[in-house]
Amino acid sequence: MRHAISVLLQNEVGALTRMTGMFSSRGYNIDSLNVAPTDDATVSRVTLVISGSDAAIGQLNGQLAKLVDVVNIHDMTLGDHFERELAIVKLKLATGGLARALAFARKHGAEILDDAQVSCTIQLTGSVGEIDEFVAEAAQIGELSAVARSGSVAVSKGEVTLSSFDAHHHLSA
Repeated sequence: MRHAISVLLQNEVGALTRMTGMFSSRGYNIDSLNVAPTDDATVSRVTLVISGSDAAIGQLNGQLAKLVDVVNIHDMTLGDHFERELAIVKLKLATGGLARALAFARKHGAEILDDAQVSCTIQLTGSVGEIDEFVAEAAQIGELSAVARSGSVAVSKGEVTLSSFDAHHHLSA
């Protein structure tokens, strides 16, 4: 099963390497990794996506929670959450292809970043499935010359926050 895991991680040299190394040393590949600052300059928020059985990922989460640099952890797939990804797609267009590209962007609610006649760059934010479909369909409009995806970011629905998660749930060991 696919798991989206959010981690609050101390901004220390080597902290991200230690965290990701734990997954690779146990034979797990990280499908997506996103790291960004939080409102606290000493902590970053890491969102990673990994696949495995619920039991195995629960065990990995328990081991991850024991790392000294990890402030907090929440497996978003254990509850209701919002998960989004950003994609920027650059298309090489054939003659007359710009009109099709503009219509395609409107259809998906995407933003045109560059609308040159021979090259068009489009940005879309959506669910992972929406982004997958968008990229596949974009390849039918023009030649994909670049695809940049942010990786997943996620937050819980409702009042539970990453910093309050451990007060409401217990990690599997």
